[in-house]
Amino acid sequence: MVKTRFAPSPTGRMHVGNLRTALYSYLIAKHAGGSFMLRIEDTDQERFVDGALELINRTLADTGLVYDEGPDKDGGVGPYVQSERCKQGIYMKYAKQLIDQGDAYYCFCTKERLEGLKRTVAGKEISAYDKHCLHLSKEEIQANLDAGKPYVIRFNMPTEGTTTFHDEIYGNITVNNEELDDLILIKSDGYPTYNFANVVDDHLMGITHVVRGNEYLSSTPKYNRIYEAFGWEVPTYVHCPLITNEEGQKLSKRSGHSSFEDLIDQGYVKEAVVNFVALLGWSPAGEREIYSLPELVEAFDYHHINKSPAVFDMTKLKWMNGEYIKAMDSEEYFKLAEPYLKKALPEHMDIRKVGEMVKTRIQIFPDIAEQVDFFSEVPAYDVSMYVHKKSKSTLETSRKVLAETIPLLEKAEDFGNDALFGLLSAYAKQNEMKVNTVMWPLRTAVSGKQATPAGATGIMEVLGRDETVRRLRAGLDKIEHAV
Repeated sequence: MVKTRFAPSPTGRMHVGNLRTALYSYLIAKHAGGSFMLRIEDTDQERFVDGALELINRTLADTGLVYDEGPDKDGGVGPYVQSERCKQGIYMKYAKQLIDQGDAYYCFCTKERLEGLKRTVAGKEISAYDKHCLHLSKEEIQANLDAGKPYVIRFNMPTEGTTTFHDEIYGNITVNNEELDDLILIKSDGYPTYNFANVVDDHLMGITHVVRGNEYLSSTPKYNRIYEAFGWEVPTYVHCPLITNEEGQKLSKRSGHSSFEDLIDQGYVKEAVVNFVALLGWSPAGEREIYSLPELVEAFDYHHINKSPAVFDMTKLKWMNGEYIKAMDSEEYFKLAEPYLKKALPEHMDIRKVGEMVKTRIQIFPDIAEQVDFFSEVPAYDVSMYVHKKSKSTLETSRKVLAETIPLLEKAEDFGNDALFGLLSAYAKQNEMKVNTVMWPLRTAVSGKQATPAGATGIMEVLGRDETVRRLRAGLDKIEHAV
């Protein structure tokens, strides 16, 4: 059975790259009818951020990436937590097994000694351990341990030959063993390093497919050496391409939209973000781009993940988000739009009606403010806006329309959109005008804009009789001062 895992560190908001790793891991497992698991890699206590674990759980819940199993057999499903497993002595047990096998060793070197180690590999000077403590006698090792001397446990990497591994996306990759430093398995604080705990837990959890960013390609030969030392089966590797910004640079946390929470805060829909992230490196068959999560599970084939960097295209994300907004039912849409509408509109206005006006005209919810700002106050505009060739509007026709429709509107019994449109259409017919010739100056006067989310009568209905008439009179004054 296919079994994958998402193994985040609780260090803050979930980066888009981490969300993609979680999503691809979930899709690979579910597409094959397998299990998706959550493991919290918190062995680096210095990087731990309070509240980050809750943030991870909330993000996975919000995106629908529900994990299947965990160690909490009595109270339900819970994540695997490395710090808790460390207290159980799991990692030290396996590190000492490697020592007994001759595949690892105690290292007592001081920080000062380590800082002075340099060697040249492939023409580059790098910091690399020189295996000094590998050659300590059993007596020297025991004396150091008895004296309480600080130590780490290192893996004894080969120095000759090559190591080859296979990745499902990048194919076979070979590295020279002289480039493989004797990595630390257990740190001086007793905690395992990420590299070691990662291998041990993936084996014990029965992980069959490991999904991660391609920045881990260089570490993979080291992991495989550990697998081989234990005689464990090496998992299938799926390394994902780099995510870059539109300038081709690695997507930075400083970009302002690099995390899932950033995007939600900026008015993006969670389903749209998941859909967009799925396409950051994966190409589905055909031209289709809009997928629900169940549809992604059905369609996802990790063999179609690309090698080349994936560009985080904000224009495409906004378009996709707009498509999700358009497809929402009224209640779901209004629930998300309501805070933005309340902030942008006067209290007495029908925010539901205004919300429906802008639904098909926005791509993200903050766009609402610019779409509806004129409801609060007409912006400054030039009188030339009353001249419009397509509607055959001139300053003269606009003045006539405003002057003659204001009394009609003041007396109108029904100030709803349909009734107003009927009233003004009758006025246009009676005066042998096009309807657009009448509506253009009215819309200009009540909005001060050339483009609005609704026509003149829709805007007038929301504004109400008194505010509509006030704005029309102000527009008429503007024209009369200009002619």
